[in-house]
Formats: sequence, structure tokens, C-alpha cells
Amino acid sequence: MLSNSCRYGIRAIIYLAGKKPANHKTGIKQIGSDLDLPAPFLGKILQQLAKQKILKSLKGPNGGFSMLKDPNTVTLYDVVVAIDGEDTFTNCVIHNGTCRCIDRTKKPCTIHDDYAKTRSELIYLFKNKTIYDLVQKAGNSGLITI
Repeated sequence: MLSNSCRYGIRAIIYLAGKKPANHKTGIKQIGSDLDLPAPFLGKILQQLAKQKILKSLKGPNGGFSMLKDPNTVTLYDVVVAIDGEDTFTNCVIHNGTCRCIDRTKKPCTIHDDYAKTRSELIYLFKNKTIYDLVQKAGNSGLITI
């Protein structure tokens, strides 16, 4: 359901949110090494999160990434939308594009009725699970596998 980019981004943001002190900048090579993720690909993902004002990015020899927003205020939904877009939560399971039930002139797909409840529960979960919650669950290590 989530792209590799999104999964990598979630892991990295939990890692950064678990760093002490909170404003500590961590370089992309260190993040990639600690999480066993490809640094160049991860760098592009983290830049997306910086453009969305979730992370802070500082270039240069003492640069790196850190949390810009309080992890208590950033939800899993915010991160997924920043990386994969809102389509993750609105696209049809079978057809290309937005769920057909939104367009009342089209008949929903054959799994729509079964998936509608799951979609609602998933959106609720992602909107109510903060990065802080995930850091706490990871034991403040930030080193988790998703």
C-alpha cells in the first residue's frame, strides 16, 4: 500500500524524532547507514519532508536533518501525504485513479463495499497516530523496521 519512498521516510522521521536533543542535526550518510537505507534515495525523500516543513534541512559540512515540527503534532497521515500524496487514501483498489464512489455517475468497483470500512479505519489510524507515538513505541531508539 505504501511506496518504498514512504516507508523509508517514515523510518527516517521516527529516527530523527527520537534523537536527543530534539534539534540535533544528523547527516544523510549517518541516517542511511543506521537505518540500512540508500543515502541518495533517502536524501530526496527527506528533502520532500523539508519542503513540507516537517523536517529542517541544513546544507554544508555541519548540516543535516532534524525535526522542524513537534513530533506530537505530526501524524503518520501527514508524512504519507507529504511523500505519496493523498491518493494513497482515495484511490480505488482495482481501478486506476480516485475511488469511483466519489463520482456518483460511476458504479463503484466490486470490492468497494468491503474496502470502504477498512479505508475509513486506516485513515482514522493514520490521522490519529503521531510520530511521537511511534518513537515511544520504538523505545526512543528511532531504529525501527517498518
